Amino acid sequence: MHEEPDPMKVQEFVEIVSGFGLKFEPRKAQPADFQKFISSIEGRPEERMLSYLMLRSFKQARYSEENIGHFGLASDSYTHFTSPIRRYPDLVVHRILKAALARRTQPTVPHAQLDAIANESSERERLADQAERELFEWKKMLLMEQHLGDTFEAIIIGVWRDGFSIELIDYFVEGFVPVADIPNDFYQLDPSLHALVGRHTRQRFRLGDRIKVQVARVDKLLRRAYFVPVSPATTASGRVLARKRGSR
Repeated sequence: MHEEPDPMKVQEFVEIVSGFGLKFEPRKAQPADFQKFISSIEGRPEERMLSYLMLRSFKQARYSEENIGHFGLASDSYTHFTSPIRRYPDLVVHRILKAALARRTQPTVPHAQLDAIANESSERERLADQAERELFEWKKMLLMEQHLGDTFEAIIIGVWRDGFSIELIDYFVEGFVPVADIPNDFYQLDPSLHALVGRHTRQRFRLGDRIKVQVARVDKLLRRAYFVPVSPATTASGRVLARKRGSR
């Protein structure tokens, strides 16, 4: 099942969207509202970043003995299985459907066991997904290790006090720019702007901005790549986000 997103995460997303001068007013977080919003930003420079953040506001799908529907599909009833059968939940669903089609009064799988089966299956799938992600990240780090010192176009996908996260536009590799590695100024977080702002230059590194970065180092053990900026951040329109010292 795929539950409704956390209201707090939805509100955080709404605030980020408003920072780009866009409107997103979900009616109790209906799936159609999210789809309408994504359609409205199609082709815009912010589309990739906002789509990424929207997906992160959703809850992870999980198995459950309760039929509460599927939020992403806007369906009140939902089940699924793959073909050919590859996972234990597929086998369980097949058994239940077979019993239902045969109009059996006694279920093949006792309802009392379904909760434990669902929880165990969800945990096993989560671990499998995690292993897959770790392998992908390892491969990405091997790739980045071959490009130490090279420059790439990136987009800022997260901003914190200690730095900001980026995603390379051509390679879909995520990395981190530590605030201590940003030259020529001391940068502080401005939560209202979702940006790091230079104390003296007022240069900004804001969520959604495009920036050129250089591969500085790669930590394969932690599966993390570190970058340094090699040009001022720019808005989607290409305007440089910097102001000369003393200007108003």
